[in-house]
Amino acid sequence: MAHTVQINPGMMTWARETAGLSLEEAAEKLALKDSAKLTAVEKLRAIEMGERPLTETLLQKAAAAYRRPLVSFYLPHPPQRGERGEDFRTIAGSRGSVRENALLDALVRDVKARQQLLREVLEDEDEELRLPFVGSATMKRGSQPVVSSIRAALAVTVDEQRAAKDPVALFTLLRAAAEKTGIYVLLLGDLGSHHSDIGENIFRGFALADDVAPFVVINDNDAAPARAFTLMHELAHLWIGESGISGPLGSVSENAIERFCNKVAGEFLLPRETDPLLPDLNNADVAEVITATAHIAQTWNVSQAVVTYRLASTGKISDELAAAVFQAFAARWREQKQRTSKSTGSGPSYYMVRRHRLGTSLLNVVRRALQGETLTHTRAAKILGVRPTSVDTLLQERSFAA
Repeated sequence: MAHTVQINPGMMTWARETAGLSLEEAAEKLALKDSAKLTAVEKLRAIEMGERPLTETLLQKAAAAYRRPLVSFYLPHPPQRGERGEDFRTIAGSRGSVRENALLDALVRDVKARQQLLREVLEDEDEELRLPFVGSATMKRGSQPVVSSIRAALAVTVDEQRAAKDPVALFTLLRAAAEKTGIYVLLLGDLGSHHSDIGENIFRGFALADDVAPFVVINDNDAAPARAFTLMHELAHLWIGESGISGPLGSVSENAIERFCNKVAGEFLLPRETDPLLPDLNNADVAEVITATAHIAQTWNVSQAVVTYRLASTGKISDELAAAVFQAFAARWREQKQRTSKSTGSGPSYYMVRRHRLGTSLLNVVRRALQGETLTHTRAAKILGVRPTSVDTLLQERSFAA
């Protein structure tokens, strides 16, 4: 006979909704079946209403499907929202639907759990090393000291930035430099499958400030040329010790922290010495700005959005014109994604893509911990976001696609 459990049935509704799942989707994930009297959806609804007993087996399935610790279902009431850290997404339209934000919350919870596990690994290996730059900066001193501190820590010169082949190469350079300092940079825009994709209009990236295992997550659904700016923006969050979620670069009139981190990222990628070279386009239209930003973007291996942001922040274009240009770039990216999704090609392997998303630093720590027997395959799988049976194959090669 199946064992039943006693919980507040409302916790099942809360867990499902915060996982971004409809009743139909959840019933399928929980493997509920239609019967002569009730459909699978009706069964789940009855459980959530407290009209049908909840078995221990089904609760365990729910914990896995909803990405919640089993113990959380035994709380008397749903906890107050606070799992994202600070939500810096202030641009209209970047907040998303209930489902999209539920997926985002699940992603943040997942990465936080990975971060905690990784921190424990580092402590077990006696490799716990406090990173002095996390929380070392203050906004009161302005952006330039932070730009200089990040540049010194990354050891990437302005000449090296310009010498990069293209924006993708620049991001690869900056990501590798950040990982050498002890920062883990992940490319994640879903919960493990394209069915849970979270658009770049919902979040651009987020930082989890920690002085042992700081994480930066970049939404890989965003355009590749935009990733360097997102990385530098999130590094600025780490430097001032502010965890939180960032929205798309669509305005210069955001809250103070976002404005500051945008300023740091912009001045790192397009140093202040380039200000005199930026044309005054206050009397231009959207098409003229797009044309003018193309050459500068190519010269500095950045996106045109970065150039547009710097034009706005230096008063070379108005905020209103910048917003219109950002909208044009967003529309162009959506069209490009639609064309790409329709193309057919084999593409890189699952493991190559997964390695690229996780980053060299995280893979190396997990590989070393497994070899030193300070980490089990089960815990390694949780850190890497894969099944335990996939861990060894994932870690077989040190190199992965850039």
